[in-house]
Amino acid sequence: MSSPPPLGPPGRPASRPPARYGWVAAAVLVVLVLFFFDPARYGFYPPCLFHHFTGLKCPGCGSLRALHHLLHGELLTALQFNALLVLGTLLGTVLAGSCAWSRWRGRRAGFQVRRGWLWAAVALVVLFGVLRNLGLPFLAFAGRP
Repeated sequence: MSSPPPLGPPGRPASRPPARYGWVAAAVLVVLVLFFFDPARYGFYPPCLFHHFTGLKCPGCGSLRALHHLLHGELLTALQFNALLVLGTLLGTVLAGSCAWSRWRGRRAGFQVRRGWLWAAVALVVLFGVLRNLGLPFLAFAGRP
């Protein structure tokens, strides 16, 4: 019995959908779970291992709660849980919108990340982690990590 001909244009082998669609589907699933299931109320989210072993808050502690509140439009509450994540998300959204706008206008989309900016970002994350453990009220968050 012969197999059915492959789908696709004649003369070209059948292709699979691009791998990026799998990542998009996973991201949409994560966003839906974060939207409908509050990390403060449901225990199936992974704990912060850094906090578990050291008792300190890492720069990422509170990120799930911040994203949950950000998805619900509660910007001030999200800032209380993890200000660095919220500000980074807003910056990333602006950069992605700028790239999309450039592509829509037919220009080359993208931006160049310089090494100095990467080091500055790493230093900012480390500084944020240190300062939030010193108890500064606008960097520490209410609730368990």
